[in-house]
Amino acid sequence: MSQKKKKNRRKAKTSAAPIDPTQTQAALAERHLLYERAVQCVEAEIDMVDETFEKLRGRKAETLREDFCGTANTSCEWVRRRNENRAWGVDLDKEVLDWGMQHRVTPLSPEQRQRIELINEDVLSAKTPQIDAILAMNFSYWIFKTRDSLRDYFSKVRDSLSKDGIFFLDFYGGSEAMSEMEEETDHGDFSYVWDQAKYNPINGEFHCHIHFRFPDRSKIERAFSYEWRLWTLPELRELLAEAGYKRVLVHWEGTDPKTQEGNGEFTATEIGEADSAFICYLTAEK
Repeated sequence: MSQKKKKNRRKAKTSAAPIDPTQTQAALAERHLLYERAVQCVEAEIDMVDETFEKLRGRKAETLREDFCGTANTSCEWVRRRNENRAWGVDLDKEVLDWGMQHRVTPLSPEQRQRIELINEDVLSAKTPQIDAILAMNFSYWIFKTRDSLRDYFSKVRDSLSKDGIFFLDFYGGSEAMSEMEEETDHGDFSYVWDQAKYNPINGEFHCHIHFRFPDRSKIERAFSYEWRLWTLPELRELLAEAGYKRVLVHWEGTDPKTQEGNGEFTATEIGEADSAFICYLTAEK
């Protein structure tokens, strides 16, 4: 190769346009929308709440409170279901509530918007009417790290329920829940990474993060971070009973015989499978 060609080659390398960091897929992405796509399926969640409430109480629930509501996506799904349904969403984070108001509540019809209220307060002090169904999903109640504080929250929820109201919680467990690991799920135009960064088996301290990664190799590190206590199902059932609930049921997901994966159908049971990782629901009846 001649010296001239070498010089031209070096010039071509240095003349490439630098990547604009403000135009990467990560920079242009909206983390709340990514969270909804990766973590939530509000249609299936409301199906479970609706069907279970009617089965246990013999009537349809009309009022719902979504604690730790985030973008209030679940509350919006509730008011869309029936003209009689009303919802209250409670969250301490004003930024996420503002996003939910703009992107989830505002697109509702004027009539639907009249049946939903977002409350920027602590779930321990928020005031709402007596509610048929109160939800604490995505393990958000794990923010309470002592038995006393979690029991106190459960008691305050019970006080806010109607006379035949039901408290709904989800739960994540299995041996993998006690591991420090990352799990990546491909969603096509982005990947969702669940990062169990720290677990202390002595006190249950559990630090987790959500990262998002993109085909252009850009990423959003720690888009969401959580400092929780990893509770067990027996502990939760005991604390709910101590808080005064008459009956606490665990609803276990069935298995699709073809895929050997969960089939989305949850049944109350006293016997669960020792899976390495599982998600189930609890109902606590006033």
